[in-house]
Amino acid sequence: MTGTITLIGAPTDVGAGARGASMGPEALRVAKLQAVLEAQGLKVIDRGNLGGPPNPWQPPVGGYRHLPEVAEWNRLVHEAVLEELAAGRLPMLLGGDHSLAIGSISAAARHCRATGRKLRVLWFDAHADFNTHVLTPSGNVHGMPVACLCGHGPAELVSIGGQVPAIEPAQLRQIGIRSVDAGEKRFVHEVGIEVFDMRYIDEMGMRYTLEQALLGVDDATHVHVSLDVDFLDPDIAPGVGTTVSGGPTYREAQLCMEMVADTGRLASLDIVELNPAFDIRNRTAEVAVDLIGSLFGKSTLMRK
Repeated sequence: MTGTITLIGAPTDVGAGARGASMGPEALRVAKLQAVLEAQGLKVIDRGNLGGPPNPWQPPVGGYRHLPEVAEWNRLVHEAVLEELAAGRLPMLLGGDHSLAIGSISAAARHCRATGRKLRVLWFDAHADFNTHVLTPSGNVHGMPVACLCGHGPAELVSIGGQVPAIEPAQLRQIGIRSVDAGEKRFVHEVGIEVFDMRYIDEMGMRYTLEQALLGVDDATHVHVSLDVDFLDPDIAPGVGTTVSGGPTYREAQLCMEMVADTGRLASLDIVELNPAFDIRNRTAEVAVDLIGSLFGKSTLMRK
């Protein structure tokens, strides 16, 4: 894990079905994200916000809503994340909706190819995000980033990282899943993504789940965390556009982050789908910042 973290704001909800995630980066800053990280002795550089196209709020065309705008935002994210990784810093993408992970994860994959490292993507989310234009009920691209990263999607999105597919399903672990469309469910099984859904977590416990998700992570591994705030139970994190009841508790989520921190291999991060329009006094942003603190080694007790 690097000592310098770069914050990259991507204030857009162009891939989402509800407006408001565009305000996410500012809500995280208001919740003192930089100060929390600096209090842990980390150096933080805030790059401000990327400037991409506005949200035209149009119906889907050919099964995709706002494809040109989503592609442009992801190109901007890809370039910004890649630049930070190449400079030896840890990029933290402040979203924005989850379609932006196409840009950030394809950049992490590209960096790993260039440096000979292994990539492990930990996808914390209520949703599998493995829809395609054929399967999607809505056309919203924030339901498609994992499929696009695995090579199933329009050329504008699948080719952003310079290689198709950007990642293999074997590099991915999905945690906290509890809402998957019927066609999407079949597709996830078909490609063989390792999914630790809420039933698995209920039966096996969060500690065992994370141990399994982190199997094989070693000194040569680049860990990328993609944290959709709707991973959390809406009782503790109401500020998201797509709430799904029955998510992890506050402590379970903290344990996830602490166990990732313990690996010392975290190298890039997305924090997405925070929607202040649905929040209560910025509570969800504060919970998210607290989790990010844990991801960088803040724990309840001093441990040897």
